[in-house]
Amino acid sequence: MTETSSNESAAPDEASGSEQSSSSGMIAPRDFDIPYRFDVTATTAALHAEYDELEDGAETGKTVSVAGRLMLKRDQGKIVFGVVQDGGGRIQIFAPAKTTPDFEGFASLMLGDWIGVTGEVIKTRRGELSIRPSAWTVLAATRRAFPDKWHGISDPDTRYRQRYVDMWVSEESNKTLRDRSRIMSLTRRWLEDRDFMEVETPTFHSIASGAMARPFTTHHNALDMDLFLRIAPELYLKRLTVGGFERVFEVARVFRNEGISTRHNPEFTMLELYWAYADYTDIMELVENLVSHLAVEITGGTTIDYDGRELDLAAPWKRASMIELIAEHTGLELSVDMDRDALAAIAAEQGVEVKDHYGTGKLILEIYEKTTESAIWGPVFVTDYPKEVSPLSREHRSEPGLTERFEAIVAGRELCNAFSELTDPDEQLARFEGQEADREAGDAEAMGMDMDYIRALEYGLPPTGGLGIGMDRLVMLLTGSTTIRDVVLFPTLRPEQVTGADHASDAGDDTSGDD
Repeated sequence: MTETSSNESAAPDEASGSEQSSSSGMIAPRDFDIPYRFDVTATTAALHAEYDELEDGAETGKTVSVAGRLMLKRDQGKIVFGVVQDGGGRIQIFAPAKTTPDFEGFASLMLGDWIGVTGEVIKTRRGELSIRPSAWTVLAATRRAFPDKWHGISDPDTRYRQRYVDMWVSEESNKTLRDRSRIMSLTRRWLEDRDFMEVETPTFHSIASGAMARPFTTHHNALDMDLFLRIAPELYLKRLTVGGFERVFEVARVFRNEGISTRHNPEFTMLELYWAYADYTDIMELVENLVSHLAVEITGGTTIDYDGRELDLAAPWKRASMIELIAEHTGLELSVDMDRDALAAIAAEQGVEVKDHYGTGKLILEIYEKTTESAIWGPVFVTDYPKEVSPLSREHRSEPGLTERFEAIVAGRELCNAFSELTDPDEQLARFEGQEADREAGDAEAMGMDMDYIRALEYGLPPTGGLGIGMDRLVMLLTGSTTIRDVVLFPTLRPEQVTGADHASDAGDDTSGDD
């Protein structure tokens, strides 16, 4: 809190320096001698950790140098109070006219200016840990009027476009994006502690396969060939398992040419892993243990609040088949062995758009997604997906027509997809051929035929459990975010119309797509 003479919670003087700001939000150029470097000797977090227990009015005799943005400022005539924020926190600058070099220059600083301050660490009489400057310098002068912490950025679209400002003025955004980084790091460490090895596989694929999604297409000039941005790293990772990497994972950027919504962004982050000699029951245990571990590390416990409701992420999670859950939520008793036309009629009654190439498995999936998935608060492992909609999954060992596949549903949304991997090259070839038939029938998301992957399977893939977790959705869950844009540093938006050097006018944003 910035110290004031009469009310310590009063808002800072927002008009300080405002005479330099134009109606467009631009600030007239100011002349500063910007250094090439600045020696930082302390962070704000370290200073608070070391000196917060100082008595009020104490002086330490300790001189430090800090750097960051000037986020608050209040000019009281003979004293200027400022707040400098660095990557780890904030500290007050207590600048008396008598001792502050170029006091008038300091008083004329704008909110958002980067400054370096050298001075003694003190505790003011009102109990605020501060630095009393003996030297200061401007490290970067803002050319745009900077929002203050009291008002922030009210327009969500501006927040996402100008994330470089949002991260300064919104403590919630800053914390969420830092938590994202921690979640990624903790996930890697957790997997490596269990002997999984991180790898990198190609982003450009010659065949759009490994998932059921519409790809982005590009062209390589030197080879004169079309390539696809990967929709999943799955088939390359399983090639590595064929090659002897028994526990392997990748935190992969993937790209799907689909709609934008609160939980969809055209590029997103997927954790994929493959575990030789395991099956989908082993992967279920891995998922529930990983997520509960991350919940404890990020939130302090396994019970979290999400979108106003309590959610217990502690292992074990409920396990139930897709067909069982449909019956539980709708009373419908379905089976992949039902007459296709009878099942199509049931699907139509439930509001499903039935297409001619849908078989019974696809119809059951459509009914589930229409009637049941969003009603599952969870966490629940929805198991035993129809074979028709699971082209890379191994057939169920005891339920014909189904596969050993599951999705984890948490708060009504898919968190991950996993299965006992299909290892038979002949069966995989037949599944790919089925996907090609679906594509010819109009399914733009059907997988392409990958004959090199078939060749890899012919060398032998041992029993393997595989997993894909949408890391953006996992971050949403653990940070309480209800839109993917809050957890992606720079989400995909419509282009703005840049009209000149003074400012950019927003052309609006497309929020279409299913939620």
